[in-house]
Amino acid sequence: MPVTPSRLPRRARPRRPVPRPPARRRRPRWAVRAATTLSVVLLAAAGIGHSVISSLDAGIARVDPFKDMKNRPRAGHGMNVLLVGTDGRDRITPAERRRYRLGGAPCHCTDTIMIVHLSEDRERASVVSLPRDSYALTPPHTDQATGREHRGHPVRLNAAYAEGGPQLTVRTVENMTHVKIDHYLEVDFTSFMKTVDVLGGVRICTALPLKDAYTGLDLPPGRHTLRGGEALQYVRSRHVDASSDLGRMKRQQRFLAALVDRATSSGILLNPLRFRDVSRAVLGSVRADRGFGADELLDLGRAMRSFSPASSEFATVPIARMGYPVKGIGSTLKWDPVKSARLFASLRDDEPLAVTARAAGGRAVRVPVAPQQIRVQVENGTRTPGLGRRVDAALAASGFRTTRQPVASAVPAARRTVVAYDPLWDRSARSLATALPGSELRAVPGLGPTLKVIAGADFRRVRTVRAADAEQGEFRVVRGDEVGCPREAS
Repeated sequence: MPVTPSRLPRRARPRRPVPRPPARRRRPRWAVRAATTLSVVLLAAAGIGHSVISSLDAGIARVDPFKDMKNRPRAGHGMNVLLVGTDGRDRITPAERRRYRLGGAPCHCTDTIMIVHLSEDRERASVVSLPRDSYALTPPHTDQATGREHRGHPVRLNAAYAEGGPQLTVRTVENMTHVKIDHYLEVDFTSFMKTVDVLGGVRICTALPLKDAYTGLDLPPGRHTLRGGEALQYVRSRHVDASSDLGRMKRQQRFLAALVDRATSSGILLNPLRFRDVSRAVLGSVRADRGFGADELLDLGRAMRSFSPASSEFATVPIARMGYPVKGIGSTLKWDPVKSARLFASLRDDEPLAVTARAAGGRAVRVPVAPQQIRVQVENGTRTPGLGRRVDAALAASGFRTTRQPVASAVPAARRTVVAYDPLWDRSARSLATALPGSELRAVPGLGPTLKVIAGADFRRVRTVRAADAEQGEFRVVRGDEVGCPREAS
């Protein structure tokens, strides 16, 4: 509320008989402006907080995917959301069914499965797609449809939902990934379309024509702003090319990157009324666990205000074998056990999957081996307290898999930083040395796969490096700013 002179303390009021000089008038005007600004801030905060929380919580359909779950993975850092897209179409109109090829009976299974990891500092979102045809082993459970008790048995991953709903889906994913799921969010066709429409559409780009007779998708090369129904066609299409479901997941990742760009660049997250509308569209037609509500959405919205496309990164679980046959099930996808284990370890440890370019000019130096594949033990080779911790933290922030436990060197008088390595891992050593400008490479036969950095007095910084291939490292990671539309010249 603006502050008027009548509400000021008596001694601050201007005396009526004698006009005050201009210097005395500035204080009330400053007070008016400050109070008005504060009022606007408080009203905006109250509007985005109280109204959203009070009106939306009751509209969220609730599920309990964590009921009676035991022997779960240990909690990591950050927050993990299992985002599940189902083929539910009960609220689709007949016209939309015809236009967007949504006829037929739903299979009541998961069309899309993703783990969305939000870093503990809320500055990064890592999205890992789990192919729906992945070979999976369910834990023992009760069939939702028949009530029969089942032992663990092989299934395609998307079939876990049909057998045991959200709970079996979460249990199966946790057993496969050893990543603890903190929240569960289920989106159907209707909620997806509503979310895209309330954002005003999402822009995507394609260099090649995209055509799928099954979904009706028909996009010529160029830029397109997709509304809800067209966006659904885009993320559902599996018959655009020979890549089938893996190609579809890449398009889904591109679409999510464009969605983040739209939400963060349009001012929606800074506008209480727009934010409320988006929240209603999202939460009014999804299912979520009891712990995921308006408070969590508000926290996420506030964190995303500083997001950019470069804040998001996308990967698909590494596949060892395509078309892996399973009796009674058919063809499945078999995960690479070693690479997938490292991928999920990065999620648990809250480490980036891709290196964010922080070097001058926004460019990262290309190296033969991705930092995520390089294990590093840091030693402080000087008498400077804390240098080892500083080097370890800088390397970890650039994507290297440090031990997070730097130690003191046996010879604490190193003037120059040294990268000690086993000759069998010489490509990794060259990549690490590139990240440490001026460092010396020192071969140590028998050292093993863990490289050693002896931090010297010359240490100044860690240079950002990334794998030489277009998609980063063994996880084939891309950042949001690498898959979106190029910025148009102004």
